[in-house]
Amino acid sequence: MTEVNSPPRPGGWTRFVTARPGLSLLAALVLTVLAVLAGSGVAERLGSGGWEDPAAQSTYATKALEREFPGSQPNLLLLVDAGEASVDEPAVVAEANRLTASLAAEKGVVGVGSYWRAGAPEAASALRAQDGHEALIAARITGDEKAMGETLDRIAPVLRGTHGPVEVRIGGGVAVRHEMQTVIQEDLTRAEVIALPITLVLLVMVFGSAVAALLPLGIGIVAILGTNAVLSGLTRFTDVSVFAMNLTTALGLGLAIDYALFIVRRFREELAAGADPSTAIGTTLRTAGRTVLFSALTVAVSLAAMLLFPQYFLRSFAYAGMAVVLLAAAAALILLPAALILLGDRVNSWDLRRLFRRGRPAAASVEEGGRVWGRTANLVMRRAPFFALATTAVLVLLGLPFLGVKFGTADDRQLPSSAESHVVQQHLRDGFPGSPGGGLEVLAEGRATPAQYAAYKERVAALPEVARVDGPAVHGDSAYFTVQPEGEAVGDAAQDLVGDLRATAAPFETSVTGTAAVLVDSQHAIGDRLPWAAAFIAVVTLLLVFLLTGSVLIPLQAVLLNALSLTAMFGAVVWVFQDGHLSGLLGFTSPGSIETTLPVLMFCVAFGLSMDYGVFLLSRIKEEYDRTGDHEGAVALGVRRTGGLITAAAVILAVVMVAIGTSRVTNTKMLGLGIALAVLMDAMVVRSLLVPAVMRLTGRATWWAPAPLRGFHRRFGLSEGESTVRAPAPVPDGPAPDGPASHQPVSDGPGRDKVDARG
Repeated sequence: MTEVNSPPRPGGWTRFVTARPGLSLLAALVLTVLAVLAGSGVAERLGSGGWEDPAAQSTYATKALEREFPGSQPNLLLLVDAGEASVDEPAVVAEANRLTASLAAEKGVVGVGSYWRAGAPEAASALRAQDGHEALIAARITGDEKAMGETLDRIAPVLRGTHGPVEVRIGGGVAVRHEMQTVIQEDLTRAEVIALPITLVLLVMVFGSAVAALLPLGIGIVAILGTNAVLSGLTRFTDVSVFAMNLTTALGLGLAIDYALFIVRRFREELAAGADPSTAIGTTLRTAGRTVLFSALTVAVSLAAMLLFPQYFLRSFAYAGMAVVLLAAAAALILLPAALILLGDRVNSWDLRRLFRRGRPAAASVEEGGRVWGRTANLVMRRAPFFALATTAVLVLLGLPFLGVKFGTADDRQLPSSAESHVVQQHLRDGFPGSPGGGLEVLAEGRATPAQYAAYKERVAALPEVARVDGPAVHGDSAYFTVQPEGEAVGDAAQDLVGDLRATAAPFETSVTGTAAVLVDSQHAIGDRLPWAAAFIAVVTLLLVFLLTGSVLIPLQAVLLNALSLTAMFGAVVWVFQDGHLSGLLGFTSPGSIETTLPVLMFCVAFGLSMDYGVFLLSRIKEEYDRTGDHEGAVALGVRRTGGLITAAAVILAVVMVAIGTSRVTNTKMLGLGIALAVLMDAMVVRSLLVPAVMRLTGRATWWAPAPLRGFHRRFGLSEGESTVRAPAPVPDGPAPDGPASHQPVSDGPGRDKVDARG
């Protein structure tokens, strides 16, 4: 080994962020206050839809029907319950007609109809419960989501409740979305109340020092407030989903804490090794700081892939996720160093763990934990084939339920069973014929004769999945038919019927919409863009990890192992949320399907977080390998130095995600609990067992790259490294078996600790 000496000196970035630390913190405080003002009330401007493809046929038909036939697609349903009486009793009829007239007089409400004014017997029967004690009043609230919500807030208190002989409950699509938005806001506040104190306790357990523990929490709060301001600004230009607020809180706390954990831990290590605060910050930013930067880029890349999809539900998560990740990284790389410079050795103040250590030095428990991870890594590498095969088999087994996934749409069953709009829709499913409000609409455009309309109606009625055809309703050169499918509104028969209707010949242009049509079009849009999104994530991730490591094999390993780590999450999502296992314990109603966009969202978020931990581990392994040239020693020491910290970061992030998972909205519950499981599996299984085993099997060939790429990495690559390093042993131009030196396990004895006191 030869030594390359380079005197430690602060780089330009270090000088920039630490030149005036007090001024930096004051500027951050001012910007945070401005962010609070800009982001206040952002939840009220967010939408609760966004699952449809704006360019799809169903979206076009929906907008055309809203324009030409405002009453064709009711989004407000009043469930009129006559108790033990019949809905045809005179007193009930009189009160129902009064309610219908009152609703029709409201501003922003069109297309009001009811069982009592339906006219045609077939249409009337669809609006009357089979037991004769309930019936419906249907209408459409016009305007955008905000306007519809304001109208509903105005009229709901007047309509809801007891009116003479009847009891009225409010349902329909607009009520479901509005209630979902309200519940999400309430649940998000509760999640923050749960997560913040638990997170603070865990940080104190990790750091010991209350001062050090408060720093990551502060960075997370700054990131969340900044992202709320960004989302507030975006709502002025585009639609943003209210569900994105949950991701903002989860990633804002989780990633900011992750980044601050690594920077504060490295800073404290440097102080413990005798460095002054300025030198310690310089080393920290050159090492942990670079890792944080790469980590943020990899997470942002995974989230950016959702911009390739047309649904604003997915795009909203890209907006929120990228903003919070970049803000968290910026705060960790700018504000945190300034705070550490001002604190210096006081970062270790208020060591609360002294109350429990009974005289043991703080370093003792930390070092003991590191040795456990080091011994685990050595054990795994000694039995590498067994651990690699066994871990892979278990992960694949846990993912098998996903093979039976069924995709559906988000409906009222996302809400608690006690929610009013859920109760109404459940009554419709259980007690009304067909699927009121859940049929398919066929828009016919172009001049046609009554005979042509009649012939087309006969052809549609003859399709095997059709229960009933109503219409046509004609306005000028346009008309529409309502087609009731057999079974569920979004069942297999309804989805097949969408294709059959679009293939049915007609003497005019036809467009099909309705719940099942929106689902079919959404699946098609996701299927078309999914390969591009996956390729984007893979290519950019491969490039970033190569720039970090200079290896060709490590980026491939990182992508494949990260994808493998997500199998347990996807298997659990189907087993629990689709099949309904644990639904009683977790408090949700299973619709028997998974909302189409959720797997895409969960993959992008969980893959990014897995890469986050992967970068932390790989950067430390690379740093040690560059220092010693010892492959297995670098792997073991990398696991030893980061295992406890990655686990602590994963547990803290999982706590935040579980707090999000306490939501009463099923999709949010699925997102929170699913990603919590993925994060824990990645940190505790993949990083501690599978990665060391695979890197042992690939040996020193792990670090191989062809000569042109080695030159590219020397010029453009970045990695953690110290000012003084040993040149690594040469790596051959092609894959080679491990040399004798690579089989030496890392010693956990004092000699090794002395060599790596600063690592």
